[in-house]
Amino acid sequence: AGAGTANGTLVDLYTCNNTVAQVWQQGANGSLVNPNSGKCLDDTGWGGSGTQVQIWACSGNANQSWTLPSGNNGGGGGGFVVSQSQFNQMFPNANPFYTYSGLVAALGAYPSFATTGGTTIEQQEAAAFLANVDHETGGLVYINEIDQSGDYCASESYGCPAGTYQYYGRGPLQISWNFNYYAAGNAIGQDLLDNPNLVSTNSAISWETALWYWMTGTGGGSLTSHQAMVDSAGFGDTIRAINDIECNGGAPAEMQDRVNDYESFTGILGVSPGGNLTC
Repeated sequence: AGAGTANGTLVDLYTCNNTVAQVWQQGANGSLVNPNSGKCLDDTGWGGSGTQVQIWACSGNANQSWTLPSGNNGGGGGGFVVSQSQFNQMFPNANPFYTYSGLVAALGAYPSFATTGGTTIEQQEAAAFLANVDHETGGLVYINEIDQSGDYCASESYGCPAGTYQYYGRGPLQISWNFNYYAAGNAIGQDLLDNPNLVSTNSAISWETALWYWMTGTGGGSLTSHQAMVDSAGFGDTIRAINDIECNGGAPAEMQDRVNDYESFTGILGVSPGGNLTC
């Protein structure tokens, strides 16, 4: 209810709206955890039929244990194909802002991300996304672009209400330009045009902007990064979609750094990187 995070917040059925209030992941001992709050789905007072359920600090008790379907629901039975321990291995120096729970919460907005095409492709897509994130943020260290002096205010009807120089890169894929903040905000239901700093102050929103671009942006190519991985076009086309300046000999060292990250992350996940790694 209301994306609440406190013990005792009630849980109700509600129209699906892709918000953090509606994200659940399988936890220990049969629990269902809402990553936004870090709390477990809880049978209030160990009640019977008609009992109102709530969220409560995870205890491992039987009133927080739920019998889950055994079938695969994508992403390894309903969870992300990258575990928290694997995420920590990929990003040992991550800024505390970039939480794993924030990423998992953001996944609810894009349910086809890393859940399409079978286990191998799902793991490859997750690794490809995180490899590009690693490159863009220096290993999930930087939230904001280091050089914030650039004018990323394109001539658009909605202008740059936050200020001409306020649309510099932020977040896991360093979203920049007023038109990207405008489009991303519309897609995820946040006013990022007026409040671009939401991308650097709210972990779930920050991850959502990166997933938005991954799923929709083509950059200098013809495929989105999601399409490139699901259609087995190869990791190289994700680079083209995110920063095509590095392709065709433009910045070979930068491109290779992304490839190295991808090969490292697929190694952590125990999956082949596939072909067509460069652009």
